[in-house]
Amino acid sequence: MRFIVLLGRILYSALFISAGFGHFTQKTIEFAVSKGVPMASFLIPLSGIIALLGGLSVLLGYKARIGAWLIVIFLIPSTFMMHKFWAQTDHVLTMIQHKMFMKNLSLLGAALLIAYFGSGPLSFDTKAKKKK
Repeated sequence: MRFIVLLGRILYSALFISAGFGHFTQKTIEFAVSKGVPMASFLIPLSGIIALLGGLSVLLGYKARIGAWLIVIFLIPSTFMMHKFWAQTDHVLTMIQHKMFMKNLSLLGAALLIAYFGSGPLSFDTKAKKKK
């Protein structure tokens, strides 16, 4: 059972690590500009760094509570800036953006759980705590 939390951390963090790398491409920056993100050439790479650090922290279970808060910091603005389902006029786009918005809310919920409960038994955080 100890491996369940580790597997959950691996699966959860994969999204933020892979997405984080994508935030350094011109294509992603241009997409964010089209969504109305201000100062996208600065904020999108910055959000990529935040997503990468948060994802790696959760993956490794090293300062995972802080990593989870980084993911919260990443998710709140990206959810509301990139998935404005309420502003869509096309029904299909509304449905897609609503699903993406709800997916991000679920990811936010998981980040808050990690921020509260920590990284679980197989982590650097737990190993460091046992040494004290």
